[in-house]
Amino acid sequence: MFMPISRKDMEERGIDRLDFVYIIGDAYVDHPSFGAAIISRLLEYHGYTVGIIAQPDHTDPKSVLRLGAPRLAWLVTAGNIDSMVAHYTVAKKKRSEDMYSPGGKAGRRPDRAATVYCKMCRAAAPEIPVLCGGLEVSLRRFAHYDYWKNEVMESVLVDSGADILMFGMGEHSIIELADRLNSGEDVHSIRDVRGTCYLCDPRETPYGAVQCPSYAEVVQSKEQYAKACRIQYYWQDEIYG
Repeated sequence: MFMPISRKDMEERGIDRLDFVYIIGDAYVDHPSFGAAIISRLLEYHGYTVGIIAQPDHTDPKSVLRLGAPRLAWLVTAGNIDSMVAHYTVAKKKRSEDMYSPGGKAGRRPDRAATVYCKMCRAAAPEIPVLCGGLEVSLRRFAHYDYWKNEVMESVLVDSGADILMFGMGEHSIIELADRLNSGEDVHSIRDVRGTCYLCDPRETPYGAVQCPSYAEVVQSKEQYAKACRIQYYWQDEIYG
């Protein structure tokens, strides 16, 4: 049985309010080659209800409310592929197809889909935590060079307004976050889940943390940008970092 994608599906399962509403940039495909399918099924296995909204109308913020506001959090992913790669060739020409959309039709998700979807969720129900994950945000969790704008951009957390970003494989982090949110913990107090990022004042940085050159520094200096990248790659190593 597929995850609920409509109010009718919720009614048939006796669900009044979903624990999580998952906004995804791909078509909904319930197969383990799609990260959203793995995460949603894992949450279901642990007793949580999850509804799927695939490729909501990005011109209408209320389209994310199709299943109602979730009890615990919005989940957001741009999908299996970076939305900018899905839309543009290396020559920055518009692609005529999007193979992760129904019928291969292009244009069903926005540019920088994860950022757009997070903002939509925040606008639709600002009191509900927004958790983002997947390839697109994992690659942009630090200040990064954007090929399409030809400039260094801030962390996607700054632009998206998400509360927590999960990077890499999120199976462990999503369950820990779900359990802690379900226990009543405030999302802004959750700062110790491995594989996650959050924004904070520099004075609140955990003791012993490794510091990268700041956004202001990497924008101005290619050397500082390279230094930041080296630190990030080195310290994310499971064995040596």
